Amino acid sequence: MKRRNFIKTAVLTTTASIIPLTAQSAIERQKSKPFIINSNPLKIGVMTYTLAKDWDIETIIKNLTETNYQTVELRTTHAHKVEVNLTPAQRAKVKKRFKDSPLEVISLASGFQYHSPDQAELKENIEGTKEYILLARDVGAVGIRVFGNALPSDVPEEKTEQQIGKALAEVAEFGYNNGVEVRICVHGDKTNKPSVIKKILDYSQSPHVYVNWNCNKEDTEEQGLEYNFNLLKDRIRGVHMHELWLAEYPYRLIFKLLAGIGYKGYCNSEIDGNQDPVRLMRYYRALFLAYQDAI
Repeated sequence: MKRRNFIKTAVLTTTASIIPLTAQSAIERQKSKPFIINSNPLKIGVMTYTLAKDWDIETIIKNLTETNYQTVELRTTHAHKVEVNLTPAQRAKVKKRFKDSPLEVISLASGFQYHSPDQAELKENIEGTKEYILLARDVGAVGIRVFGNALPSDVPEEKTEQQIGKALAEVAEFGYNNGVEVRICVHGDKTNKPSVIKKILDYSQSPHVYVNWNCNKEDTEEQGLEYNFNLLKDRIRGVHMHELWLAEYPYRLIFKLLAGIGYKGYCNSEIDGNQDPVRLMRYYRALFLAYQDAI
């Protein structure tokens, strides 16, 4: 065999023997790598708009305790009847009932919104928000969810964004003075985009306006999830989750991003129920933890 052919053959033979060994060793290293359980996962709760809309307070506490959920966000106008018509004594009773329960905290979710060009309607929503902030204070709720809700097509978008921001600044200052966080949800017609919410926050010029991240498909649009998340990460005080099994939304990544900023709030499920809600809640929590390598 000529020297050149001999060297070529030797190199090919040696390379062929190295490649499978290298690949095999990588596989073995991966197999031997210990799986580390995440002992500090995000916290889970229920937003009662759908799953728990017909539950009274006792049922909420019973079902959430049984399934190891840590908080509840009470949707106003629902069967729990935590509303502004409660007397001071009734409010104190609600506060004590939740304080004596295993739940860590509670919050409220209202439907107030600030996009309407009708100034009388806008004022009604602002004053209504203030009434419910006082209710939240009295029942021990740490925050209240509100909406921007839309950018009407017949009004310049910037004008509506400024209006929403100004209204938020007013109710957020009122909330701050009463120990209640005001959280605008990333929700609605065009106001479901993090970039729009960022503009609204800037127009508010208030350090007391916070955000409820809503896990919308729009989170992944424009410049992508991480970019959009970074726009709002310093203001996130609440998170709404929907159907965790839907692959269209990168739940594993959003949980990683939240953990990365040291998020200490709660991720509340907002899903439809079924005839066996407790079993459904257990499965939902299991998937929530599995996405975080916590089980």
